[in-house]
Amino acid sequence: MNYLLALVIIIVTALVVRAIIKSGPVRTVDLPKPSGVAYVPPLPEGAPVLHWSDGARYMVEVVNESRYQGTLKELAGAHGDAAADARYTALLVADDRNAYEDKAVAVFLDGRMAGYLAPKDALRFRQRLAQKEIPAALTSCDAIVRGGGIWQGKHLAYVVVLDIEPFE
Repeated sequence: MNYLLALVIIIVTALVVRAIIKSGPVRTVDLPKPSGVAYVPPLPEGAPVLHWSDGARYMVEVVNESRYQGTLKELAGAHGDAAADARYTALLVADDRNAYEDKAVAVFLDGRMAGYLAPKDALRFRQRLAQKEIPAALTSCDAIVRGGGIWQGKHLAYVVVLDIEPFE
């Protein structure tokens, strides 16, 4: 009896596996092939429709900055061994063409790409835009490029912080 039950289980399992294999794989979306050129979303023309502010607290940090360190170093300007404190107006761009994050928000400083909002922050930022009935509008906020100082004989990385209400 036990052998018969085991045989039935094996046959049923084999039939299920065969049916899954025959049904084919789940359709996948092809991501763009690396072209050797970094993707940068287009910067919309025109003035921002809203300037965000959180009372100069600068609590929101831009992410994905490792590939932008050269740009951030240039934006930081000369600051010797001390940490940079370069102030800019950041442009916040809803990036609907991003192949990796469907709700991405790009951050530009002085017309140059500086990174993105973290995915959860980008989602909440887009919710704020929708609440104000400006879902894909170009907006701005004050920003600071910090870092680059010397610590234990090495230069620290640069970061960008934004003067926008935290997304918690």
